Amino acid sequence: MSRGEALETGPATVAPAAAATTPAAAAREDAEVRATRGAFGRLLRSELRLVLGRRRTQLLVLLLALVPVLVGTIVRATVDSAFSGQGPGFIERVSGNGLFLVVTALFLCLPLLLPLGVSIAAADAVAGEASAGTLRYLLVVPVGRGRLLAAKAIAALTLVVVAIALVTAAALVTGWVYFGYGDLDLLSGQSVSAAAGFARMLGVAGYVALSLTGLLAVGLFFSTLTEVPIGVIAATVVVSILSNVLDSLPQVEAIHPFLLSHHWFDFAEFLRAEVSWPLLGQGLLVQLAWVAVFGSLAWARFTTADITS
Repeated sequence: MSRGEALETGPATVAPAAAATTPAAAAREDAEVRATRGAFGRLLRSELRLVLGRRRTQLLVLLLALVPVLVGTIVRATVDSAFSGQGPGFIERVSGNGLFLVVTALFLCLPLLLPLGVSIAAADAVAGEASAGTLRYLLVVPVGRGRLLAAKAIAALTLVVVAIALVTAAALVTGWVYFGYGDLDLLSGQSVSAAAGFARMLGVAGYVALSLTGLLAVGLFFSTLTEVPIGVIAATVVVSILSNVLDSLPQVEAIHPFLLSHHWFDFAEFLRAEVSWPLLGQGLLVQLAWVAVFGSLAWARFTTADITS
């Protein structure tokens, strides 16, 4: 057979074989995809159990939940004294309506306590595992490093959401027991029903949770750089403090809208008759930008790092 005859007959004999193997290859590919998804689901459930089951994180969440209980008890004990109505935030309104205890508690926790919780969650996600020598064992799971980092980020965010939810729940219960609920007097002078006020408090809590996503991304990036969790905690808290300091300096007013903490207290919009959704959206866009930048940096570092512990 000449080369010309072989070239003419070649495609006719190869094509059926290729066509015959296509369904088998597709079936194998589908099976691999299902296995990867199943492995990611198991990994995520394992991460959630680990994060929410740690004694130190449970203690942290418990201490945060005690903040509204402590504040409510103090306000209740001093309601008829010379100290009544004195204090930071919305504390002067708490004795008139227990719903304001939610805003007061989150207002007090947001500058330091909640960022501290975020930094601990981020530090435990990667640096804590590396320090304990368990991170390398996770790499044998049939899930890519990018998905492993995503699972850890979701678990850390879940911890932050749980902490804020418990603070909110504790504030709602304590406020109702000590002061009861009634029509909510807004900052703009109007009043809304207790049910509408309750919904607004849930909006406050949700906005606070979303406002911390940028700081969590920063902490996760720091967590991929070291095997020392306390270093990650310190660095993340310093970033939060530095953002607050810069936000208070009029000399750098031009960068204020882009700072992590600049929009943290915009949750007060839920206490106005007409909520400024564009302002809240601007704050969330800032967080999204920080998540995109530092999430990408964390992914780049984690997927290329030589993990030996």
